[in-house]
Amino acid sequence: MKLTGAKILIQTLIEQGVTDVFGYPGGQVINIYDALYEYKDKINHILTAHEQGASHAADGYSRATGKVGVCIATSGPGATNLVTGIATAMLDSIPMVAITGNVPCSLIGKDSFQEIDITGVTLPITKHNYFVNKIEDLADTLREAFLVAKSGRPGPVLVDIPKDVQVATYEYEPKPAVEKTPLPKVDEKTIDEAVRLIAEAKRPYIYIGGGAAGLGLGEEIEAFAKKIDGVIGCSFMGLSAIPTKNDRFLGMQGMHGHYASSMSQNESDLILAVGVRFSDRATGNVAKFAKQSKIIQLDPDCAEINKNVRVDLGIVGDVADSFRRIAKKCADKSNPEWLARVRVLREEERAFEEQIAKENTAPLTPKQVFETINAEKPEGTIIATDVGQHQMWAAQYIEFDKPRTIVSSGGLGTMGFGLGASIGAYTATKKPTLLVTGDGSFGMNLNELATAVTYKIPVVIVLLNNGVLGMVRQWQTLFFGKRYSNTVLDRKTDFVALAKAFGADAYLAETPVEFKKALKTAFTAGKPVVIDTRIDKDEMVLPMLPPGGAISDIITKV
Repeated sequence: MKLTGAKILIQTLIEQGVTDVFGYPGGQVINIYDALYEYKDKINHILTAHEQGASHAADGYSRATGKVGVCIATSGPGATNLVTGIATAMLDSIPMVAITGNVPCSLIGKDSFQEIDITGVTLPITKHNYFVNKIEDLADTLREAFLVAKSGRPGPVLVDIPKDVQVATYEYEPKPAVEKTPLPKVDEKTIDEAVRLIAEAKRPYIYIGGGAAGLGLGEEIEAFAKKIDGVIGCSFMGLSAIPTKNDRFLGMQGMHGHYASSMSQNESDLILAVGVRFSDRATGNVAKFAKQSKIIQLDPDCAEINKNVRVDLGIVGDVADSFRRIAKKCADKSNPEWLARVRVLREEERAFEEQIAKENTAPLTPKQVFETINAEKPEGTIIATDVGQHQMWAAQYIEFDKPRTIVSSGGLGTMGFGLGASIGAYTATKKPTLLVTGDGSFGMNLNELATAVTYKIPVVIVLLNNGVLGMVRQWQTLFFGKRYSNTVLDRKTDFVALAKAFGADAYLAETPVEFKKALKTAFTAGKPVVIDTRIDKDEMVLPMLPPGGAISDIITKV
């Protein structure tokens, strides 16, 4: 059948299994929006308050489901407003397709109204991008975009479609949804070498990241840890892959990770890294990182092998297949001395946490907030966060019981990510969704409250309000002589009144009792709720690695 380019676009999205898109209309995508109107019974569009919110929503949609998230924006400022969201997805390997309109091909390069070379702008922050200048290429280009986004190491793809291509007509032939390209299988010799190294290890530490979480390997990793009598730690992106209450799971390691997890990794003699990159936040001083350990790294991207940390065995290819073959070949082991040492480290962690709590006389502390969240949140609740101290407290204290239940910006660390992302996560799953944010992050994209209210998205927003930019202030306290340059917000914003003006419910909580009451009410409200919790501006996230420090330099008290 012959269709306009705009209709071919929507038909191809439907063909690829897309049921929800996020975006904001404009002059150079008006034909696309007209097509969306015609196909509104097949594809749901969420109108966000800002294009950045749309990109974060598409990202959150993907993180919560593993599906490819989709966002749409017009040319010029609409397209550039997507950039932060695209970069956020890129750094965390999130499959996303961003669709932008552009001026007609005849006006490209003439500084036309709202013209921008968005493919040039986004070249460094996309897995791939396309400029479609012929309608006959449109459907297949979109299919290829989905294929690239979901295959290998996932990531965002941008497709820029000029106005005349949207208007032109061409024959559309539906095709099946694309399946991701299979990764190569690793040779048996390499698998055997990994098995040998694991067999020799007395202190094994399984280190998992977003790749392992995305592949759904959690239960198999739990079983493997028991088989080889090892322990499990994770990067920030690996959270929720393993239930927090698993006895072998030590939690997040690294700059603000759990003391026992970081120290166990440092003292291990073998690190099996599954779908995780060794970022600077995870390693600290790479020259001193895990000097006693041999390292096996499983990753789909050859560029990650030996990029930050030298490994003893790099295994590039199908991570799930490689891990399963290794696990099957490994014999059962017993490492009682290692587990005894880990128990000592966990006791040390518990002792310093109890001491910090004992010395804290604030009316409401972050730990009390998160303990209440753990007690009251329904099973399977998705936890979204913004970026800052609250994000790290969430990583330390939240108890995750199901995979894909954390939605947060790890690699780019994008303040303002959370509200759009929580809208996307709820749209995808309809599961209870809670956003943990700070007054600094929330101030960046709180306009998306309008979206949440309009679409009756019952996200519970817990605002840890300390009146400062807490993470930067913490660094200024510890390393810059308490010179608080532009980190004291001193804003007069009444978040309760503001939330109500948007049409949300809102409560102020200054004590644990007030917070518990507000949270119970919020989970049953059936609409967006903001809980403004007041915490002390001098609360710190501990443990912490100092700048340039190693795990041995970890700070546990100030």
